[in-house]
Amino acid sequence: MSEEKLQWHPAFAAALRITLSDEMEYLDLREEYLLSKAPPKIDVLVIKKLKEVSIQKKIGRIFRGHNIIEYKSPEDYLSVNDFYRAYGYICFYQSNTDHVKEINPEDMTITFASNRYPREMFRHLKRVRNITVERQSKGIYYLKGDALPMQFLYLKELDTEENYWLQALRTNLMAGKEIRTLVSNYEKNRHSKDYSAVMNFIARANWKQMEEEKQMCDALNELFAEELKEADFIGSTRGAIRAYCNVGLSYDETLSKIKEEYKITEEKAKELLDKNWKIV
Repeated sequence: MSEEKLQWHPAFAAALRITLSDEMEYLDLREEYLLSKAPPKIDVLVIKKLKEVSIQKKIGRIFRGHNIIEYKSPEDYLSVNDFYRAYGYICFYQSNTDHVKEINPEDMTITFASNRYPREMFRHLKRVRNITVERQSKGIYYLKGDALPMQFLYLKELDTEENYWLQALRTNLMAGKEIRTLVSNYEKNRHSKDYSAVMNFIARANWKQMEEEKQMCDALNELFAEELKEADFIGSTRGAIRAYCNVGLSYDETLSKIKEEYKITEEKAKELLDKNWKIV
């Protein structure tokens, strides 16, 4: 598990859907939204379907019609370049339309999300752009002084009750009470696709702690038997796909190899390949 580079963004998007689940009927959340036919791409784009609906979850109160989110994994941090990249993305997104002001510039926001507090980025924004940082509530900071509404979500500081699954996206969960609470929160939602996606990812990101807790907790062992098996299988197939790509095999050749090696149907092999082909 440690040799595999974890793909945090899909799990973040799933956790975001969970956090905003009460109001997802009013939102259209698109992952890795392509700004054009080729990269760059936005981490997460959230579009409000109904302008008159106000989002009640604290992390979404800033939302307008079109909202881009720049997310950094626990292994990464927000830099000055990340700020300008996200700012450039939303400018390109607004202008890349068929008609002038098809997307109203006053109807857009940027959200930055990270487990690390970006002091250097904030110092630059204050000194160069006269943008100040104002704490709105636990883990939510508004960036004031620009025409474009912006906020920073300090993920590890967010209110746990509203943002549990966003907070759980990290690699340092503690065996014992913390993981057992995670299991309890997951158990009642285990049949949800988003909850399953986030839980499987968290299990992989905290593999050692999960294994340690399994030795002491029969309930965890039973609950995650299939989930951990599936996470291990996905990691193994992703490694195989990467290896086949490195030796120059085509998509169809890799598909055939995966089917044969793992004794799975073409449909299952294609599903795995489609998910991982762009990653490798």
